[in-house]
Amino acid sequence: MRVLLVEDDRMIGEVLAQTLKDAKYAVDWVRDGQTALNTLESQVYGVVLLDLGLPKKDGLEVLRSIRAKDNPVPVLVITARDTLDDRIRGLDGGADDYVLKPFEMTELLARMRAVVRRKGGVAGPVLSNGVISLDPVTREVNFNGQPTRLSGREFSLLQALMVRPGAILSRSDLEDRIYGWNEEVESNAVEFLIHSLRKKLGSNVIKNVRGVGWMVSKEK
Repeated sequence: MRVLLVEDDRMIGEVLAQTLKDAKYAVDWVRDGQTALNTLESQVYGVVLLDLGLPKKDGLEVLRSIRAKDNPVPVLVITARDTLDDRIRGLDGGADDYVLKPFEMTELLARMRAVVRRKGGVAGPVLSNGVISLDPVTREVNFNGQPTRLSGREFSLLQALMVRPGAILSRSDLEDRIYGWNEEVESNAVEFLIHSLRKKLGSNVIKNVRGVGWMVSKEK
């Protein structure tokens, strides 16, 4: 999944970006509110981590602008502003969650997973279509009841498809979800990952819609 990190503090941003990468997320990091809005105009993200005390455009302004454009991307506010009024303004402004600094990264990652599930209409932590079960917490995948080991990229691609079984994602859709700005994407990277997943999970697990993209079937 691709994450937009909006944080102006260099030290905090570096730690967050590296921790997210270690957790197998693709991360784009920007340091002011206006750049965040410009980036969201041209790129789709699975979740936004948004500081409030930003240069050029305050985080609450960014949040209101995101929602004014009907962008449904999950937004977690990450901030040191801890008054009740601040929390109310953030949540009423369209935030999906409000996380106070300092926080434990394990909690932030859990909150990210929770808001992504809610946006996808999934209550439980495990994504499943009746054949494949994928657990974003443990990063375990089961196929017909058998555990299967996946690489980080394989897991990210399968997760992108499993969030909405039946939805077709193009090559560019999948690249956008699993690669960040500074990561080199080879021309056949998506096809290679899908080939590898089919070898591990079965040739019919990921279906190709010719000329459009790929999908996993809805729950049976």
